[in-house]
Amino acid sequence: MKRLFKPLLATLIIGFVFWFFRSGAATQLTFTELKARQADLEALFSLHPTWTILAYMAVYIGTTALSLPGATVLTLAGGAIFGVLKGTLIVSFASTIGATLAMIVARFFLRNWVEEKFRDRLKGINDGLQKEGGFYLFTLRLIPAVPFFAINLGMGLTKFSPIHFFWISQIGMLPGTLAYVNAGTQLAELESPAGILSPAFLLSFAALGLLPLILKRILDRIKAHQVYKRFRKPKKFDYNLVVLGAGSGGLISAYIAAAVKAKVALIEGHKMGGDCLNSGCVPSKAIIRAAKVAHLMREADKYGVSSVEPHIDLEKVMKRVHEVIKHIEPADSVERYSSLGVECIQGWGKILSPWEVEVNGRTLTTKNIIIATGASPQIPEIPGLKDVAPLHSDNLWQLKKLPQRLLVMGGGSIGCEMAQTFARLGSKVTLVERRDSLLRGEDLEAAKLLEGVFREEGITLHLSTQMPNFEVVDGKKRVTLKGPNQTEVIEFDEILVAVGRTARINGFGLEALGLDVKEDGRLAVDEYLRTKYPNIFAVGDVTGPFLLTHASSHQAWHASVNALFGKFKKFKVDYRHLPWCTFTDPEVARVGMSERQAVQSETPHRVVRYSLDHLDRAVTDGTNHGFVKLILDSKSDKILGATIVGPHAGDIMAELVLAKRHGLGMNAIMSAIHSYPTLAEANKMAAGVWKKATAPQGLLSYVERLHRWNRS
Repeated sequence: MKRLFKPLLATLIIGFVFWFFRSGAATQLTFTELKARQADLEALFSLHPTWTILAYMAVYIGTTALSLPGATVLTLAGGAIFGVLKGTLIVSFASTIGATLAMIVARFFLRNWVEEKFRDRLKGINDGLQKEGGFYLFTLRLIPAVPFFAINLGMGLTKFSPIHFFWISQIGMLPGTLAYVNAGTQLAELESPAGILSPAFLLSFAALGLLPLILKRILDRIKAHQVYKRFRKPKKFDYNLVVLGAGSGGLISAYIAAAVKAKVALIEGHKMGGDCLNSGCVPSKAIIRAAKVAHLMREADKYGVSSVEPHIDLEKVMKRVHEVIKHIEPADSVERYSSLGVECIQGWGKILSPWEVEVNGRTLTTKNIIIATGASPQIPEIPGLKDVAPLHSDNLWQLKKLPQRLLVMGGGSIGCEMAQTFARLGSKVTLVERRDSLLRGEDLEAAKLLEGVFREEGITLHLSTQMPNFEVVDGKKRVTLKGPNQTEVIEFDEILVAVGRTARINGFGLEALGLDVKEDGRLAVDEYLRTKYPNIFAVGDVTGPFLLTHASSHQAWHASVNALFGKFKKFKVDYRHLPWCTFTDPEVARVGMSERQAVQSETPHRVVRYSLDHLDRAVTDGTNHGFVKLILDSKSDKILGATIVGPHAGDIMAELVLAKRHGLGMNAIMSAIHSYPTLAEANKMAAGVWKKATAPQGLLSYVERLHRWNRS
């Protein structure tokens, strides 16, 4: 019965609308007909006031709910029959009830279809309406020139609350309702509705509609005044932009500002390039490569070459790591950025006011500030942990001797990458993760596959395990492992802590400004990356939510452009198409939703999976373990998310990121020519799996008959 309700209701509505126009009912709701029957309607009201009001409201509500023509004439009739005060009250409730029903009807019949077809675009609209939907609805309701039925239908396609829609609509439509009802009281003098809809009338309501926008701008000014009032704004500024921190976010911010000829200062107290160059992405990938070579030497028999146990000299490995850093360093150097027009200042900057930054005893005045101070390795407050001198991503690269027994705390990207790396270099590695799987948030199948690989390579995994205390006994480092089934004490030589990063928000004057901080300890920003001070922005690890170099760069573009040109046009930062990769072997890469997220969010979807077992290039390379998993829209070929596990997964993912970003689907990927044999063919093969699963079997049966007939 439930399945029949929607088509039955649709049939009734369509039938009624057909009758409305075919029977001539529509001709009764015209200005001419109203004038002709004005006296009869007034007489009817005097004889049967209650029934006349109820009948009038029923007609008004029905007409509005079904978006039929005649609302304007009915509003005039309300004034002509009931007078200004009573007419305004009756029309106000009737029109609002009808508008809300029209919204609900549109939502009932169309929203699911629209959400499935335009999910990505609609998400941004819903997010915006959640924050300021009431304001914009109120503004639109004040302008009679905007078709109200279009507003009703449009809001029905969103997740805006019907209750809020009702009350905001009633208040917003009240001035227009009053004007039309009042005009209805003078119906005898009106020659046509054009007498009401004069240019002056429409312009006055357009101005009224702009009033909320003007008020909002005034409120923004008042809010800004409140946060700025204890500071004195300089009359002149030395810089358009001052950037604190020369990591990826700060470098890109300064680069963009200089490229558009703004005067920009970049302040860095430590090393240019930040964590990515000096202690993160670059050194970690360099040591991962060394470990890969060692692993291939042991696995050479697989390729018909005699295996050999490599001799690992960690000091030499680390020497190469630092050589790689030196090789890349010039791209992030003071010399390069100075040549681009950036004033690079070595020193620790401190924000004195929203327009002043002190560095090396010098005060810089600036129109805008971008905070890009990054984050530091997080060291948990566990008894005895500091006594065992933990390694972390900052000091790991000074290690000169390979630890015989390495304990890794944390099963995220850094923990997994370094656990496998040091195991391949020769350490006996134990990885402890307090959750029940590695790589929290990734596809569960991907995590389980990686766990299997780690165990095959000799890494001991302790999942769902806590480390309540550390101790040093007779010079030996020990830790208590408290798992789901047992508690044990193990010894280790070194521990690498990889449980997250803490935003650097202390020591830069941020405390004095009273900037808002989120629960995770990072600076709070809005969708334009502004802090509570509209001219102070934050990017990168200091604000999150993604602690990734390319996420920082993505934010940097938005922050610098919004800082320099925000008074003309602002850009909201968008993370929907942001990819990331864990550089284990195999790599684990993702963009958009995982299968688990799609299920949890109850998003209609289809899962397409292609195993790399039979991908020709993976077979020739001996790396045919892994898969491509696509989360697609349930009724189209559009990509909602993708996970790739396999060799060079991060590189292969680029095609899917591009497709997702530009709304391209499986058909587009299938039509693209991929070189053979390459790993990138995995995407085309996955698209082929989708094509086969969605092939129109009914049509193919007729085609088969056609071929059979052609052979006869």
